[in-house]
Formats: sequence, structure tokens, C-alpha cells
Amino acid sequence: MKTAPRPSGAKPVISPAPADLQPEDWTNRRASEQAHRAATARQVSGRRRFVDPTTCERDYSGEEIEFMHAMHEYKKSSGRMFPTWSEVLEVLQALGYQKAESAESTVSSSIEAMSA
Repeated sequence: MKTAPRPSGAKPVISPAPADLQPEDWTNRRASEQAHRAATARQVSGRRRFVDPTTCERDYSGEEIEFMHAMHEYKKSSGRMFPTWSEVLEVLQALGYQKAESAESTVSSSIEAMSA
């Protein structure tokens, strides 16, 4: 079906919807069902947990709380919800942390202890 070209600047004519048009007539039932299934799966999976780690049952050390607050402030100031590892390292260095001389052996033994 060909339509006549509109003069430039002319607005398209939108005809009013028929009075008997129901939402079922223009809703994509398959897409709606798929979106509903996805939303239900997200709720059931527990992947999206909005838990503030500072309010958990665990007792955090002063250093851990200081680090969590520093990361929170970094996220607020940078506008980045998920900082990169390089940015995490920058926050740690800003707190005064430095790599120890024997860090390699300490990390290896810590990993071995966690996997045992």
C-alpha cells in the first residue's frame, strides 16, 4: 500500500482508537507471560539480595567497617555501583594499606587454608 508523501513539517494523522478496543487486543500475551516468568524466577532465585553487609549478624572488625565505609563513599562520589578491582586497590591504598614483603606466600597459605 502506497501513501502520498507528506509535506515537510506536516504532523502524522493519528486516528482515535475504536471504542471497542480492549487491552487484550494490543497486549502481546506471549511477551507478558515471559516477563512474568522471568520476574518470578528472579524473586525465587535469591540472586538479588538487597542486604547491607554492615547490618548482618556477623561482628565486623574495625578495619572491615572502615573498608566498607570507604567503598561506600567511593561508590557515592564516583557514581559507580560496581568498581573495578583497580579502583578497589586505589581505595585500599588511600586507606594506607601497602603490599607486604612476603605477600605471595601469605596469600597462597590463606587460599590453602580456606580450601581445606
